[in-house]
Amino acid sequence: MPRNHECKANGASGCLDLVWPRDHMRRAQLAGNLDLSNYLLLPLAALPFPQIDPVIVQLGPLAIHWYGLGYVVGLLFAWWYAKRMVSDDRLWGPSGSPISAVDIDDFLLWAAAGVVLGGRLGYILFYDFAKYAANLAGIFAVREGGMSFHGGLAGVTIAMMIFARRRGFSAWSLFDVIAASAPVGFGLVRVTNFINSELWGRPTDVPWAFVFPNGGPEPRHPSQLYEAALEGLVLFVVLRILTHSAFKLRQPGFVAGAMIAGYGLSRIFVEFFRQPDAHIGYLAGGWLTMGMILSTPMVLLGIWAMTSARSR
Repeated sequence: MPRNHECKANGASGCLDLVWPRDHMRRAQLAGNLDLSNYLLLPLAALPFPQIDPVIVQLGPLAIHWYGLGYVVGLLFAWWYAKRMVSDDRLWGPSGSPISAVDIDDFLLWAAAGVVLGGRLGYILFYDFAKYAANLAGIFAVREGGMSFHGGLAGVTIAMMIFARRRGFSAWSLFDVIAASAPVGFGLVRVTNFINSELWGRPTDVPWAFVFPNGGPEPRHPSQLYEAALEGLVLFVVLRILTHSAFKLRQPGFVAGAMIAGYGLSRIFVEFFRQPDAHIGYLAGGWLTMGMILSTPMVLLGIWAMTSARSR
């Protein structure tokens, strides 16, 4: 079936808009220009986008968004899961965990601050510096969106290093615990990106494509859901095997390296299906994106952390 823009450009008859108003369909039927077989197959061209309000509830001036809830639930799950790991001596060997459950309780606030501040600053520096340089007040307009995973990772890493030094244990062990706990939050936030109809994918004709409300008339890859599956579910399962079956927490840095490399590889893969930010576009060759550039050092750093873990 021809694309919407092809129909408009070529003036072809028998073309169906991807979102076909009922009165247009009726006029086309009367004019004899509608191929009913194409119309019956139209639902296969694109799935209907779910009508989910990005705002869960509005309490006066306070609005609770799915996006914010994804961050909160992800942080709370990571806190609960990390406490279970540090309390299970079986995972750590004869010497037990160097980190206590109380340490994890105390680190929760540090983690939240590192994720939010780092994510916001990372987005400003990596993705839209010119905009915020011209309007410094916009830096604090968090409700308008704009968070970077790579910035959030840098922020929480700095928080872990400072916290571990103050508590007197190896930062590598804290890296491992937090890394194994984080993918659920990654997945939840990507699902909320889908609900918000943002960060959608490139145009495609796959049968599971969606026509996003603000993504134009073309069906697009639900790249947010690809990321939710790879960076969330798959990465969590892989890390769970490493911590609970392979006992890699006994080699400080291995689990953290696996998470960083796994995320980087997942992100690079999904970038081939994800639409780059409009104000950045492709950086080279019609395929290289900022996400790929920022993720490549993660893969290299993760491989180094895993290969050098035994020496620690």
